[in-house]
Amino acid sequence: MDIPSKLFYTKEHEWAKIAGSEATIGITDHAQHSLGDITFVDLPKAGKKVKKGEQFATVESVKAASDVYAPLSGEIVKVNDSLAGTPEAINKSPYEGGWFCVIKVAQESEKNELMSDSKYKEYVEGLH
Repeated sequence: MDIPSKLFYTKEHEWAKIAGSEATIGITDHAQHSLGDITFVDLPKAGKKVKKGEQFATVESVKAASDVYAPLSGEIVKVNDSLAGTPEAINKSPYEGGWFCVIKVAQESEKNELMSDSKYKEYVEGLH
């Protein structure tokens, strides 16, 4: 299982790559693997404000539909529109081509509530 360092993680299996006041958001390798082949993704629109822990996207796979929760509060400033035509990019590359959106972070202190790569690895290993 791929758990890149320098990213932050949630217990719901989202990741955040924080650069300055912006965070790129997606689902983890563990999440995409659990879902199976992803067939559809419903992404939020740019300009939408999201709150940490609030559902902001939906992923559908051959197994199930799953909500995706915002790891941080803020405003969505960019959306990965290419996923509409190629949702399988989430399976192939959850941390590169399969990112969901970029959020302009409203409260930088929320980052402290996310897990580091080592903490997330421990968490996932504890699930099995």
